[in-house]
Amino acid sequence: MKLAKIKIDDRVSYAQVDGDACRLIDGDILGRWKPTDETVPLAEVQLLAPVEPRQVVAIGLNYRAHAEESGMALPDHPLIFIKTPNCVIGPGEPILLPKMAPDEVDYECELVIVIGTQAKNVSVEDAPAYVLGYTCGNDVSARDCQLKQDTQWARGKCFDTFAPLGPWIETDLDADSAPIKLSVNGDVRQESNTSDLIFSCMELVSFISRCMTLYPGSVIMTGTPSGVAFMTDPPPFLREGDTATVEIEGIGSLTNPVEKEK
Repeated sequence: MKLAKIKIDDRVSYAQVDGDACRLIDGDILGRWKPTDETVPLAEVQLLAPVEPRQVVAIGLNYRAHAEESGMALPDHPLIFIKTPNCVIGPGEPILLPKMAPDEVDYECELVIVIGTQAKNVSVEDAPAYVLGYTCGNDVSARDCQLKQDTQWARGKCFDTFAPLGPWIETDLDADSAPIKLSVNGDVRQESNTSDLIFSCMELVSFISRCMTLYPGSVIMTGTPSGVAFMTDPPPFLREGDTATVEIEGIGSLTNPVEKEK
């Protein structure tokens, strides 16, 4: 099932997406809801970020091939960092190259877990009961801030617009075997499969829930495959006029243009 957050004129609603149609939902997908009889063509709605997360928890170095290209040993536990909610944008919204750091803005395609039920100290075996579904994400990063200027990652990871999410939440996905790729202007830059994850989605939910309470609507960005710009020579960082597309088989595509911050 695909659950989208949509805008029709000035009205915001959740909807079930079925092919080219959206069936509006009565209620809250993070609580009680039911489908209505009202449908609208998908082409006539604006897709929004599927959730407004209270937490954006991200994982570093979680694909084997990405660890290899980075020249780093495989971690023995998930490496957690945080992005802030101001980063979140939806499909079609522009990624902004920040005035403070416009030159080394990088892309990272990611499978994103959406939490459905408050989770604390859950086991790997019980973790699926706390997951609503999955969406596409782009962990945009200002590499000069992240890796050269600062001694920690917060600024480089947390500029406005640095966490595009969408196009919707897919509740039925084999998250352990999903093809994933990112293209810029149609040129494929990253291409992998979630089977290359070092720590599976359910291992991440369990591990993070033992660190912090996970709340309904919060998201976990599960890591990025190899092929990021800063590991390429010369590095093809994002530039004004580019278009970045994350595609995960079984979910769909998330596309965002790139603009300069005004």
